[in-house]
Amino acid sequence: MSPEQASADAPNTSPVSLAALIADPHPSYAALREAGPVHRIIGSDGLPVWLVTRYADVRQGLADERLALDKRHATPGNYRGLALPPALDANLLNMDPPDHTRIRRLVGQAFTPRQVERLREPVQRIADELLDAIAPLGHADLVAAYAGPLPITAICDLLGVPVDDRHDFRAWTDALIVPDPDRPQDARAAVVAILDFFTRLLARKRAEPGDDLLSALIAVRDQEDRLTEDELTSLAFLILFAGYENTVQLIGNAVLALLQHPERLAELRADERLIGPAVEELARFDGPVPVAIRRFAREELTFGRVTVPVGETVLLSLAAANRDPDRFARPELLDLHRTDNGHLTLGHGIHYCLGAPLARMETEIALTTLLRRFPALALAEPAEQLRHRPSLRARGLLRLPVCF
Repeated sequence: MSPEQASADAPNTSPVSLAALIADPHPSYAALREAGPVHRIIGSDGLPVWLVTRYADVRQGLADERLALDKRHATPGNYRGLALPPALDANLLNMDPPDHTRIRRLVGQAFTPRQVERLREPVQRIADELLDAIAPLGHADLVAAYAGPLPITAICDLLGVPVDDRHDFRAWTDALIVPDPDRPQDARAAVVAILDFFTRLLARKRAEPGDDLLSALIAVRDQEDRLTEDELTSLAFLILFAGYENTVQLIGNAVLALLQHPERLAELRADERLIGPAVEELARFDGPVPVAIRRFAREELTFGRVTVPVGETVLLSLAAANRDPDRFARPELLDLHRTDNGHLTLGHGIHYCLGAPLARMETEIALTTLLRRFPALALAEPAEQLRHRPSLRARGLLRLPVCF
């Protein structure tokens, strides 16, 4: 019997557990990828989902209109995600065309490569200021002191969030992405706090508009009526959180990977022109998003010999696809000179990451500035003692203690 047939005959079993996928993802995804193209696993919410593991299938799935983001396509009882109020739920991660197309077009102009390039100088200034603050100390937690505040500051500047209103966004994000099963009230409290924050912020921007993205979106909502009020609030929420969350993890994972591969680190120090391909390779090697946002089958789908029924939840494993040996030569090798790097970390198709140019630019600046300023940068603790966030959807370090 083939692995595909075995998976179909015993759909609630897989070669690895959910705990293993979170704790040690790359060997676990490799085992799944080898065993078959799709597996029935128990997801973080305790319900069964279909996990797709091979590059060709994942890439096709990311652009497949038969896989919907809208939760209304889920079979009743088949999805148990966090219930958001309408003012936060009407965002691009829950939408399909034509609404997705309309809203993405409105905000897409703010994230073109040309527009993002205008932010290069401010981002560089932020990076320098953050490193100035920790340089005299000789040691730091790079997640808390650098990888976290850099993209948060940049996206708040883009949106026009006043400095006094920049709350502990990461605590709110952790409550949503990595909920504590023993404290479900924390996630509910985070939702209430987020909605209150954006309601007050948008009211302030209406009263005192500025030269920023939020003011521009409010003008679209109020003057042209191309956004509903829920869509406006949801879009502001998504831009802020998606605009920094993945970049925090990408920077942290990239620094750790370089410190664990001193030959690659030496190559990048010797030639900063490598930074572009280096960021692409680091994103492929250990990206911030192990699986894409859940999707729901609009119609019956087949992977190999496995059939996914209508309305069931599908997870597309970006981490597994990015190390598929059928797509990448020596995928376990960190190769800063890799030329054919069609990784899927930032997605593919109409849901390709809107903030990809900004994330790339921020990561390039974060790495080059850090390595230039701290030539003796090293881990302050053994790598095996470091811990990642306990999440299937977010691959990021809790802390990254370094000395310099």
